Amino acid sequence: MNCRIILLPGDGIGPEVMNSALAVLNEVGRIYDITFNLTEELVGGCCYEKHGVSITNETVKSCRGADTVLLGAVGGPEWDSLPHESKPETALLRLREELGLYSNLRPAIILPQLAGHSPLKRKVINGLDLMIVRELTGGIYFGKPRGHNSDKGWNTLVYTREEVERIAHTAFQLARKRANRVTSVHKANVLESSQFWKSVVSDVHRSYPEITLTDMYVDNAAMQLVSAPAQFDVILTQNMFGDILSDITGTLTGSLGMLPSASFGANHAMYEPVHGSAPTIAGYGVANPIGMIISVAMMFTYSLDLTEAGDLINKAVEAALANGYKTEDIASDDETPCTTKEMTDAIVGTINRMYDGTEASTNMEKVGK
Repeated sequence: MNCRIILLPGDGIGPEVMNSALAVLNEVGRIYDITFNLTEELVGGCCYEKHGVSITNETVKSCRGADTVLLGAVGGPEWDSLPHESKPETALLRLREELGLYSNLRPAIILPQLAGHSPLKRKVINGLDLMIVRELTGGIYFGKPRGHNSDKGWNTLVYTREEVERIAHTAFQLARKRANRVTSVHKANVLESSQFWKSVVSDVHRSYPEITLTDMYVDNAAMQLVSAPAQFDVILTQNMFGDILSDITGTLTGSLGMLPSASFGANHAMYEPVHGSAPTIAGYGVANPIGMIISVAMMFTYSLDLTEAGDLINKAVEAALANGYKTEDIASDDETPCTTKEMTDAIVGTINRMYDGTEASTNMEKVGK
């Protein structure tokens, strides 16, 4: 198998976690005899510094021609004062729009090794295993007109039937492979656009009679996520609501650094960790690479149809955590945190051992500790 991947390391800790992704790619490629054709491009603030834009037309064209895209993170305080259209984050919006990445999957699972790091009590967090399905190319982030002047700012929230139908189908089809439950999150008691959303989702639901559909207002959903998160299976929601709720789930699981994401369209896919560029820790070698590494696992599962490889990566992550490897964002006060490289090496080494069957994951000794 040959796979062409565009690498977009970006800003801050992006290049550091991308190096971790490459280490995992190389090991899994060796095991499963996959050849990766890798091309690295600039995106975000670093691209602005060189080209005066957050992403170039040439990079967008390269992404269109790739099998998949891996993204690190973009942004930083040094670019906060730029005009809105030049900010690093606009590169993400352009990629989503031009690649047609209308569906964003953000899983949140509480691993036993990290249950104590959640701000919620164990009895509340136990059993958490949910998937947020976020509509990614519509809603208020893309609606027009938009703008601001010295007296006011304005954005337009609009959804078409096609946009709601396709993301609803994604959620219901995903629920079929999980616990057959979908919670549609909106604000239909206040917003006409949400009333429309609720109606269209209900229409699509008729094609999935085996799925239980529940409607929930977004403010209640935020409260329920921190009071009884295990009730959720698949959360289907709009662009901005999904942006906010997925960050809440990041806190529930112990750290945003743990969460992966996958964005899909009809012809393209992009994988990235949920976390931002974390400029305050960039360059210190302490970033948590797990969100990026599990994003690679999602790539093997969803884009390359190699579920076995994706499962192997996920199990190696759990094994490394079980053996005491914790970066500083997930380490307890009495634990010595490991570096980004140490965590990556532990996961890559475990992938090798677990595949070869030469060593049980629970018997792996810490390296360099």
